[in-house]
Amino acid sequence: MGKVRPEWVDHYGHMNLAYYLVVFDLATDEVWPEWGLGPALRARGLGTFAVESWQAYRREVVLDAPLAAESALLAFDAKRLLLRHRLYHGEEGWLSAENEVLFLCVDLATRKVAAWPEDVLVRFEAVKVAEAPQRLALTRQR
Repeated sequence: MGKVRPEWVDHYGHMNLAYYLVVFDLATDEVWPEWGLGPALRARGLGTFAVESWQAYRREVVLDAPLAAESALLAFDAKRLLLRHRLYHGEEGWLSAENEVLFLCVDLATRKVAAWPEDVLVRFEAVKVAEAPQRLALTRQR
C-alpha cells in the first residue's frame, strides 16, 4: 500500500479524511483482478460503479506511516457487491480505519445496471467471507 504521502496530510498533522478514501480505492484496485473485475470485466463491456460507502476512523496515521490494507467480499447478488476494507499501520499492525462499499455491475454502453457474468459469480462465492457488514446492505433498509 505504500505510506502516507505529504500531500495527504492536513493541518492537524494526520492523513486527511479524503485520502482514506483514496487508499481504500487503491485497495479495491488490488483485489479486483482476483475477483474477475477491473480490466477483465471492462473487456466484456461491464464495469463497477460505487453507489454507497461508509467509513469509520479508528486511529490516526501520520506522514510517512506505512500502510497495509485487508479487503473482504461480504455479500453479493446478481447485480451488487458489498466489500469491506480495513486499513492498518503497516508495521505496528493496529487498525486505523474501516470502509464498506456497495458496488453495482453496470453495462458500460448503456450505463444501466447489469448482471454479473456467471464466472464472476463463481469467483465471488469462492472468496466471500462469513462476516456480516457493519453498516451497509445489498438492498435499502426501510
